[in-house]
Amino acid sequence: MIYLMLADGFEITEALTTVDVLRRAKLDVLTVGAYAKTVTSSCNIKVEADITIDEVEPDKLDAVILPGGIPGTPNLEKNASVQKLIDLAVENDKWACAICAAPSILGHKGLLDGRNATCYPGCEVNTDKVNYTGEPAVCDGKFITGKGAGCTLNFALLIAEKLASKAVADGVRESMQCP
Repeated sequence: MIYLMLADGFEITEALTTVDVLRRAKLDVLTVGAYAKTVTSSCNIKVEADITIDEVEPDKLDAVILPGGIPGTPNLEKNASVQKLIDLAVENDKWACAICAAPSILGHKGLLDGRNATCYPGCEVNTDKVNYTGEPAVCDGKFITGKGAGCTLNFALLIAEKLASKAVADGVRESMQCP
């Protein structure tokens, strides 16, 4: 199961476009309210999460996805259950994915040290240890990072490629008429 975390102030494009692409790729993905089932985006759109953090089944974890947004990113970072889910993914060689400001959560944990990554300009952390490429989406090991809202399709399709296959991702890209 892919768990996409939501906290008040999340970036709606990064969250919902990613869910859309992954579901088109026939991957099992659930949105997870980190604090409550109803979550308000950074542009004040209310979204009903599929489940709350208390309903996550850790033994079914394949990937955790962190959308950006302010104050969504700091709200996710300060949530102990979100932190535990990230740790569980890393400890079990599962995927940890983050876009926009959210790669800073992985960066603060030292998880991107020695890796290639990308994020929203100005959100870089541990710059002496992480190679920030500035690319739309980057995969290094079991970490996928995205630059920002305008790069969400690249980010989501890269996740689909790694968790399903390149053929599946290419089929979704073509069906959505993505260049």
